[in-house]
Amino acid sequence: MLGGARLAASTGAAVGCSVLLRRTEMDMQQGKRLAGLILAITLLQGTMAYVREVKVDDNREDGSVILICVTDEKKITWLKDMKEISSGDTNKLTWDLGSSTKDPRGIYECKGSSNESKSLQIYYRMCQNCIELNPATVAGFIFTEIVSIFLLAVGVYFIAGQEGVRQSRASDKQTLLNNDQLYQPLKEREDDQYSHLRKK
Repeated sequence: MLGGARLAASTGAAVGCSVLLRRTEMDMQQGKRLAGLILAITLLQGTMAYVREVKVDDNREDGSVILICVTDEKKITWLKDMKEISSGDTNKLTWDLGSSTKDPRGIYECKGSSNESKSLQIYYRMCQNCIELNPATVAGFIFTEIVSIFLLAVGVYFIAGQEGVRQSRASDKQTLLNNDQLYQPLKEREDDQYSHLRKK
């Protein structure tokens, strides 16, 4: 009887654990859904609330980079890295950063009287001796490689062919032995100290 009570208690505990486990899994799934919903709302608010106040114009013929402040206000202040770079009474809606080859960088803002502004981070890294890889340039490189390898192979072929001709002509004219002897007789060997074994 006591064993049956223990079995019933352990069965009840197992049922309680499985219910608790199911609740925990459901809570975790709801928590994941809630976290996903909060993340989606946050990202959507960020994209909906984003208003461009500073635009970049870098498609100029002289290679200069111009910042344009998009605002209806007449008097603005330009800031770079949270430091004022122009006075607050300017009516310049553009700011010249200079040439793009000088790698202009920093965090720029334009503030009006409302002091609300979106910052824009500029980071230029221009390559001075780079080649733009478009399909025509790549095709030119490949064509040049093929032509140079072909010319190198032709040159090696002609040089190797001339070297073989020179060797055959030289061997025809060369006389190896006088008096048409095919073999030169060997000299008789003298007996040296190791040629005979000492007899005891």
